[in-house]
Amino acid sequence: MAASDREQILIKNIYYMLVYAFKVLQQKNYKDMETVRFDNAQNLFAAILAQGIGQQLKQGLYKEYIDQKGDLSVLHGKISFPGTIRNQIAHRQQLHCEYDELSENNLLNRIIKTTALILIGSNEVKKEYRQRLRSEMLFFSSIGEVVPSSIRWSDLRFHRNNQTYFMLIGICRLVLNSMLQTEDDGSYKLAAFEDSQEMSHLYEKFLLEYYRREHQELKASASQIRWALDDGLQASLPIMQSDIMLQRGNSVLIIDAKYYAHNMQVQYNKRTIHSGNMYQIYTYVKNKEFELEKSGEPHKVSGMLLYAKTVDIIQPNSVFQMHGNQITVRTLDLYQPFEKIKQSLDGIAADHFEK
Repeated sequence: MAASDREQILIKNIYYMLVYAFKVLQQKNYKDMETVRFDNAQNLFAAILAQGIGQQLKQGLYKEYIDQKGDLSVLHGKISFPGTIRNQIAHRQQLHCEYDELSENNLLNRIIKTTALILIGSNEVKKEYRQRLRSEMLFFSSIGEVVPSSIRWSDLRFHRNNQTYFMLIGICRLVLNSMLQTEDDGSYKLAAFEDSQEMSHLYEKFLLEYYRREHQELKASASQIRWALDDGLQASLPIMQSDIMLQRGNSVLIIDAKYYAHNMQVQYNKRTIHSGNMYQIYTYVKNKEFELEKSGEPHKVSGMLLYAKTVDIIQPNSVFQMHGNQITVRTLDLYQPFEKIKQSLDGIAADHFEK
């Protein structure tokens, strides 16, 4: 398979991964994108963002109350006495007021505008997507921009009034966090997405949402695991946060999703599984095993390190029986048709829960 064909398959699979990560992309408004051939991730994100912004404009841009200050001829909000006194000294018959104003110029809209303008300025994005985004930005004329590095993504909150922004902001985050490089002159350039940290997060999110959607006979979650302590004092210990936990009754499979440029470590010219990854999944499994042992009922707990396959010749592919538990290490090839990816993921569930 030629390198260009492999890249095309990966870009298409990124789209499918996004469809699972963001349920809104399953709606008919986005169905046409499944048949589009995208040359790169930049075009994929630009197309989704253009479509999403267009849908949001039909519903109306989100507004929220913004703190404002200003000199007014009539009272609005509450008086700021220091400012009002200064006006009186300057013989200005105005009140300095502090008030809230319902505005479109809020952080969510500024993030969208900033991302759209960066995509518009990129030669990597096709003209048709740049033109569409440019026309949509006419409706953002009263909205400012934001410095991408200043955005605290974890502080963003979504609720009933802005829930339709969840996917839009998710796409913006993928662009701004993973593809943005600053040039010497302070301008921005879009880089490749495939090797980014955000791709790792998308891979993890996709796996979880795939099992939630396609295997509803299982409980799929990203559950925390309690430490098996004799004294019960957990406060000073790190949280054990699983990526994907599949469960049916007392049968559990814990999957740790791993997306690296190289998914094996090299020590003394020998390739081995990343030691930290193996210690981590073993710890998860044994602590979950202890939890289920207390019930006194039959149970089964297994673990898996599921690496995204790389171009390295040697790939991790092993099954270990460790003190009564099975630990599997395998890879998932994201450069193959998506139907085969689905078959691989379905096979993982079948191997554990049908035996």
